Amino acid sequence: MNEHFPIDRRRGISAWKQIADQVSRSIMSGEYDETGMVPPETVLAERFGVNRHTVRNAIAALAEDGMLRRVQGRGTLIEKRERLVYPVGRRTRFSDGLGSQAQELAMRLLSAQSLAAPEQIAAALGIPATEAVLKLETLSMADGDPISLSSHYFDERRFPEMAIHFERFHSITRALAEQGVEDYVRISTEVTGRLATTEESSRLRLSSAAVVLETLAVNADSSGQPIQFSRTIFAAERITLKLDTQGP
Repeated sequence: MNEHFPIDRRRGISAWKQIADQVSRSIMSGEYDETGMVPPETVLAERFGVNRHTVRNAIAALAEDGMLRRVQGRGTLIEKRERLVYPVGRRTRFSDGLGSQAQELAMRLLSAQSLAAPEQIAAALGIPATEAVLKLETLSMADGDPISLSSHYFDERRFPEMAIHFERFHSITRALAEQGVEDYVRISTEVTGRLATTEESSRLRLSSAAVVLETLAVNADSSGQPIQFSRTIFAAERITLKLDTQGP
């Protein structure tokens, strides 16, 4: 059983929100899988050292998020959500990877800016650190739910109109094709898990203690020249990354 930490009233976060975050983590870790229900309010109130009204507010918030459902005479049931499976291989594509699992997919441009390439990104793209890169921040959605938040970097000299074409097609693949890159492959992917930041939680509509999967990826054109470096934050409660080592 996961450890439940006592409510810290000095954090500036309401007690019910702290309880909701801890119950959410327990659900995600499978702590309640055997019964499919969260413990009764009296049990949670004793466990967290609060009154039942505070617990009731936490449960109500999780129910509003679609994670729980109250059933008269039975208790509070956990609403199981099937995670989308996102294949990560040599030809990783957002629409191809999730197209059969969702009725509606969308990518939205949040911002675009030109900046001097940070050292890590310059090394990944094989360009001098003084070169300008174009940074696109995007939000990806599946059936109305935000599933990932990405920062994409491109050599601005080679892809000066990346933002324009992305706004037109809402697709990295189409935007690259408009600038002469008909095909590209994934040459590296790193995956780590961590807690979401406040901004990530807000944009992905997650609890403040939600877990995210962060990937660092590099794509290259048919000649092997790196063309794109991306940092993507996936909502772990909505998506599973499947590493495909057998792809073409």
